[in-house]
Amino acid sequence: MKEVHLFYAPDIEQTQELPTEEAIHAIRVLRLKEGQQLLITDGKGTFYDAELSLASQKHCKIKIINAYPEKKLWKGSIHLVVAPTKSIDRIEWLVEKATEIGVDKISFLNCDNSERHIVKSERIEKIVIAAMKQSHKATKPTIEEMMNFDKFIAKPFQGQRFIAHCYLESDISESTEKSFLGQIVKTEEGTQVLIGPEGDFSIDEVRKAIKAGFQSISLGECRLRTETAALVAVHLMYLAKRL
Repeated sequence: MKEVHLFYAPDIEQTQELPTEEAIHAIRVLRLKEGQQLLITDGKGTFYDAELSLASQKHCKIKIINAYPEKKLWKGSIHLVVAPTKSIDRIEWLVEKATEIGVDKISFLNCDNSERHIVKSERIEKIVIAAMKQSHKATKPTIEEMMNFDKFIAKPFQGQRFIAHCYLESDISESTEKSFLGQIVKTEEGTQVLIGPEGDFSIDEVRKAIKAGFQSISLGECRLRTETAALVAVHLMYLAKRL
């Protein structure tokens, strides 16, 4: 079966043209010709069957043949909130894989124990777009700029809010045991999970989160690295919400 290449054009209905980078890939790399058909997404949930009507070195005019919404594969929403690792390669890997699995939003936290305080959102956006195209999804996850922990937990959120950490209940004066995330995710609701940096959240941050309405959760018996824990959380949410 011939591979179908998915192109990303956020304003395709208005412009009827591929963005320059996508046009160069279509013409110079894939060597597409006028009259050939393309599959395009606007990243907002819609696929487009289109025909290449005009091709030049940096421009691809198209004619939309059909537009149809993507059937979302999970209910509710999946929101991953993670403190970036010192190695940016790990966080880029995480973003790529989380997008391939299925996530609605990814936010970055600046925590007490954070070793990385800057994430270049432009680079992250490119990775997300490539992963969306590779996994043939029509919706691009929203990427939020890094935010300080206290400011983030004060933001309103409709749905379940969880924080994964390695402290014992006795350490944080919490009366209930940590539940396994996969067993308590509600299918229809939005779900938000906080994953800490290397070295975990500080105990004060965990206490603040619980006071703000977050519930402590477990991701299993093993101690996981930040990017592994984040991907496990995304997968558990996806499995619980899948249609």
